[in-house]
Amino acid sequence: MCQVAIYPGSFDPVTYGHIDLIKRAQEIFQEVIVAVAHNPHKKPLFSIKERVEMLKKATRDIEGVIIDDFDGLVVNYARKKKAKVLIRGLRMLSDFEYEFQMALTNRKLAADIETIFLMPQESYSYLSSKLLKEAASLGADLSCFVPDFIERALKDKLRQTR
Repeated sequence: MCQVAIYPGSFDPVTYGHIDLIKRAQEIFQEVIVAVAHNPHKKPLFSIKERVEMLKKATRDIEGVIIDDFDGLVVNYARKKKAKVLIRGLRMLSDFEYEFQMALTNRKLAADIETIFLMPQESYSYLSSKLLKEAASLGADLSCFVPDFIERALKDKLRQTR
């Protein structure tokens, strides 16, 4: 039985949808490693350090959750952490094609590591960090999408980049 799962992503920033998936994974696995990817191709708004700190604060009350960051292939990171499962979230049908391709590629690279898809609560199924950044830049109230400290950090960061 697998005890450790990895939930990789960019988390730029973490949303209630991400937190919902972390809680769902934690109900299944003894340990969930939330792994923030170093992916400069995505041009993140927040630094790795900022995203890790936001996740630590957002998940501080969830037992069995470890926040970390990684560079390179997620399957190599999973092997290093002795994890046999990757958690991926599916919000809408539009996510499926990309996530399916990635899961099959990871399976080809590491047949011993499985990908499990989890769906967030319906009220978070349309959330994306990209959409939230756009809404924040237009002054929207994000309190139903992200914790208050993340909303403040997001709006502060967007003001700094103008």
